[in-house]
Amino acid sequence: MSVAEIIERAKGNAGISRDDIAELLSVRRESDIAELFSAARSVRDRVFGNKVFVYGFVYFSTFCRNNCAFCYYRRTNDLPRYRKTADEVLALSGSLKDAGINLVDLTMGEDPFMCAADYSEFLEIVRRVRDDVDISIMVSPGAVPEGSFSKFREAGADWFACYQETYNRDLFSRLRLEQDFDNRLNQKIWARKAGLLSEDGIMVGLGETLEDRADSIIKMGSLGCEQIRAMTFVPQKGTPMESMRPPEPLDELISIAVMRLLFPDRLIPASLDVEGIAGLKSRLDAGANVITSVVPPHEDLAGVAQHELDIDNGRRSVEHVLRMLDEMGKKAASNTEYEGLLRRLRAGGR
Repeated sequence: MSVAEIIERAKGNAGISRDDIAELLSVRRESDIAELFSAARSVRDRVFGNKVFVYGFVYFSTFCRNNCAFCYYRRTNDLPRYRKTADEVLALSGSLKDAGINLVDLTMGEDPFMCAADYSEFLEIVRRVRDDVDISIMVSPGAVPEGSFSKFREAGADWFACYQETYNRDLFSRLRLEQDFDNRLNQKIWARKAGLLSEDGIMVGLGETLEDRADSIIKMGSLGCEQIRAMTFVPQKGTPMESMRPPEPLDELISIAVMRLLFPDRLIPASLDVEGIAGLKSRLDAGANVITSVVPPHEDLAGVAQHELDIDNGRRSVEHVLRMLDEMGKKAASNTEYEGLLRRLRAGGR
């Protein structure tokens, strides 16, 4: 089957095989790439129209008890770290809402202080942001016990994000050292059982095969995750993977387009954390409909894949992102529109 035929079958919801998905992920001819991206945009626009959702990012603690082989903030990396107070998180969340975001992503490493007493400190932050700022909330605390999910929902969280990175068990064991594959997979299942919406994600260029990547995309979709993403691996100083050659961002863009064809109604992010603002248009052109890792400048906040890129120069600010959307002929969704989407998602519709 040709690439064009696979794309048409995917667009028509006719069903395609794992091998077909791997074939799409392998495209390199310019005409095939253009056709794939055009199809992804067509599918996205049919479902979501011209609206793009914008997420503010508050990475409020860079302390972590894990030792992931790819992460700059791994436990054994000797570097400066920070932990924001509840008042600081509240102020940052309020300023992001005032600037026009739809959701605030409260992210941390698995900080022992924040994990203590069944996440009491973190839960208090979530409650205060919900009560005082009244904005949709995603929590990204790493892997948590099954009994904690209902507490995050009761505190006011809408989303729970936990990225598997890969569904190849052997590769996972070499990336997320000392962590349990099934426990991390279950995070998505337990979150949805507790009434939270769930986000999963893969990292592209970690040594996986095209078949591995296809399997991961299929699994994220089959879990029912309402938001799925792909992000390019960026080698980090002080990690075992520091000297690995970084992959081309094209693989991430193709993964976004394939996810869009397979799962038309899912939210798919265009992250600013890999190429900064320069990578926004290409990710939207590949079929993304959410902008993530929007970070306010001059607040001593870090990103994840690129902990400094485009932050303090203001290019990842809400204002700059909204200007770029306007230039691209896109429109940022209102909070009322986003809240309506969340209600449909919770009801099982998309």
